[in-house]
Amino acid sequence: MSNTPSWFNSKAPQLALILITIIWGGSFITVQYGLNFASPMFFVGCRFAAAMFFVSLFSWKDLGGIQLKEIAAGALIGLVIALGYGTQTIGLQSISSSESAFLTALYVPLVPILLWLLFRKTPQLMTWCGAALAFLGLVFLTGNGLGQVQLNFGQMITILGSIAIALEIILIGFFAAKVNVRRVTVIQLGFASLFAFCMMPVTGESWNPVFSWPLIMILSGLGCASAVIQLVMNWAQREVDPAQAAIIYSGEPVWATLIGRIAGERLPLLAILGGVLVVLGVIVSEWKPKFLKKNKEVNP
Repeated sequence: MSNTPSWFNSKAPQLALILITIIWGGSFITVQYGLNFASPMFFVGCRFAAAMFFVSLFSWKDLGGIQLKEIAAGALIGLVIALGYGTQTIGLQSISSSESAFLTALYVPLVPILLWLLFRKTPQLMTWCGAALAFLGLVFLTGNGLGQVQLNFGQMITILGSIAIALEIILIGFFAAKVNVRRVTVIQLGFASLFAFCMMPVTGESWNPVFSWPLIMILSGLGCASAVIQLVMNWAQREVDPAQAAIIYSGEPVWATLIGRIAGERLPLLAILGGVLVVLGVIVSEWKPKFLKKNKEVNP
């Protein structure tokens, strides 16, 4: 019994990340329901405005002395957040929350591939294996097998969103050591909200919001959830290795599917197999087997 507190303290970051994957997974069906009361980009803009407010409550002491490079970093990250979550939200108008979560999870194998394309950082072998599994899963998830792939609009735009979210992760990693993380978090959420509102004319949305208590409650809940997710990620990933964190994050579409099933969603068996392959691809892409480490030591 005396060892329980010390075990819990040592595993608290991992347990916190598992908790936020449950919250994250539940957000998909919440967003889908919220679209009954608002248009996509207006919804995204309000969501991140609420998140900025909640994060500011915990970070107000860090908001003084904002630097130009932090504004630039926040603007770039905010832009890809708006693009990522905006396209994801638009996609949720025509595909299920479970399917959206699996397609969004493609950002994990996409991150090292984009790093290779943009910065010439060569991915390890398991990254390519994971990407291949994720692609095969994508084929089953979006079609009827290798012979007949049918990408509808909702699926295509959600995949584009996963690319934007992968760029978000890359940009956060690039700027993290150079800026005040809490201050930039507030700035990026503010810019994400602003960019989402600016994109409303592009998506054909009119600025005529209708007051609705259900919408207010949904946006407040999602804003609070987004704030908690961001703050916990910033705290926990000081202790948790990025590879381990990515494996934990791969549980997010699983939770989204379970919650979606409780809400009445039913994916075809082939689509479920595709989703399993996507998650497996995510885990494999972050796996670093011992024999590869030994080869690297022998051939530096």
